[in-house]
Amino acid sequence: MIRFLFKALIGFLGLSLALVLVFKFIPVPVTATMLMDSNGITKDWTALSNIDRTMVRAVIAAEDGKFCSHEGFDHEAIEDALENNRQGGRIRGGSTISQQTAKNVFLWQGGGYVRKGFEAWFTVLIEQIWGKRRIMEVYLNVAETGLGTYGMEAGAQRYFGKSAASLTPLEAARMAAALPQPKQRAVRNPSGWLARHGNTISARIGSVARDGLDSCVYR
Repeated sequence: MIRFLFKALIGFLGLSLALVLVFKFIPVPVTATMLMDSNGITKDWTALSNIDRTMVRAVIAAEDGKFCSHEGFDHEAIEDALENNRQGGRIRGGSTISQQTAKNVFLWQGGGYVRKGFEAWFTVLIEQIWGKRRIMEVYLNVAETGLGTYGMEAGAQRYFGKSAASLTPLEAARMAAALPQPKQRAVRNPSGWLARHGNTISARIGSVARDGLDSCVYR
């Protein structure tokens, strides 16, 4: 039994390393989330150079302000989320863009400590092997942006009828605001809290630019 478990562990480590190395250079063809989506799959892999920098700044502003300064994990955000959840507040996560990318590409949606453990392993691998620019490029191409829609290019075409290369700050901010719940949150003509949240993200885009919070992506 121990021998079998050892072989299984070695096999998993080898396979995971091979997948990370392959996806450092080639587009991710499909993910588990896409395959399990009953709405189908609409996607259009787009190089980071063809995605407006405003979109990069919007997701950093909305999802992970420390993207360029952490090594895959925002320990302060994780501790805050755990404390909030212990106190019975609205369930929050502390995932970075790196963690979300690892989950989206290699794993499945949903919680659980087992998946979190795998997520941590893949996060370490992509931080070390891919680097920040590739992590951002993959994230912007595999993130769910609407019903059966994946990636910023497909999302931009769906919502605004234009390429992700020419998004305005407000358009990028509204897409970023919808990322945590892309099936429920409106991108076009949002109202109430969601509209205010999008406006806040749009305003923060300038801070990301001014403070160089996206500098690791464009070295």
